Amino acid sequence: MDLFIRSEQQQSWLNKLQEKEDKFKNLSAQIDEQGIFPKENIEDLVHLGYTKITLPKEFGGEGLNVYDMVLFQETLASYDSNTALSIGWHLGTVGEIYEKKAWTPENLDFLAKEILNGAVVNRSVSEAQTGSPTRGGRPGTNAVKIENGWVLNGRKTFTTASPILTYFLTSAWVEEKQSIGFFLLHRDLPGLSVDETWNVMSMRGTGSHDLVLENVRVEDTKLIELPDKKNPAKFGGWSLHIPATYLGIAQAARNYAVHFANHHAPNSLKGPISQLPNVQQHIGEIELELAQARHVLYSVASAYDDTDRRPYLTNEIAIAKHTVINSAIKIVDQAMRVVGAKSLQLTNPLQRYYRDVRAGLHNPPMDDMTIKNLAMTALKEDEK
Repeated sequence: MDLFIRSEQQQSWLNKLQEKEDKFKNLSAQIDEQGIFPKENIEDLVHLGYTKITLPKEFGGEGLNVYDMVLFQETLASYDSNTALSIGWHLGTVGEIYEKKAWTPENLDFLAKEILNGAVVNRSVSEAQTGSPTRGGRPGTNAVKIENGWVLNGRKTFTTASPILTYFLTSAWVEEKQSIGFFLLHRDLPGLSVDETWNVMSMRGTGSHDLVLENVRVEDTKLIELPDKKNPAKFGGWSLHIPATYLGIAQAARNYAVHFANHHAPNSLKGPISQLPNVQQHIGEIELELAQARHVLYSVASAYDDTDRRPYLTNEIAIAKHTVINSAIKIVDQAMRVVGAKSLQLTNPLQRYYRDVRAGLHNPPMDDMTIKNLAMTALKEDEK
């Protein structure tokens, strides 16, 4: 990782995160086994000031960029994947909001003050009937106009970090405007509740429960975004926190396999299994996949942060996500081949990494959309 550290500020934050390494790693198995949300870990990160790193300096934050976030999120995920993915959605949401500045100045100032006081925010957009919002489905959640405000009803799925979110940035169909709108909803609003439905085999501790809205009343100012239907938003650089998390899981699997190879010495050998050609082959392939994935991810993050180069990005963010996730899956698989049947023991972290890393396939953008978009871009370019 030293190759990718570019500033003293980055090193300083990595040092702060490293202070939490042992605690977060020690809690990982319990979080997974019991399917509990890592509330203590998130509170630790809030106290560190980590939740304000993507808030611009002009609003009181650290003003860090996408590359910084990717570096820190990969490191954090190597300690605990659930903690990293949960806080990553907050970091990416905040970064995106203040980069676009599509909100009124008053609303931007309001949210900034809340974040500085420890608030955590995430978008709530997925629904059971529409599937991934990236495929263009219209939300079943609806907002009806009343005097001086709105009434919202609906149910959202996959609301990551719901146990500790202060604000849910929630999509709804606004009939009056014939558009999808986003409402900023505080968790204490009457009629807003979290239904603890999250019961899955991977990323079991992200608390991605259902958000339930039953006649939730909000004032006019809480309709905070009306996305431009004519120019739908592309995947922005802030979504790179997703592949960064899964790359961190792959790094953790790699570390375990290398340590195991150097120390596991069955009596059929005169030394550890690291001397065996087939083990060296697996480890070499792990290193190759890891290097390729990391260079793709960090080069795309760097290009996004460069405002002169950013306009030339087309499908690169999706490519980075696709490349990293699929490489991470291969890396964990190779690590398990090094360790052998012991990797299947429930007390072995590799079986957890194996389950967790596959969740990345179902985070946006999906592989099929990435491949299709690459093809369509190439075909359109040829027509010019």
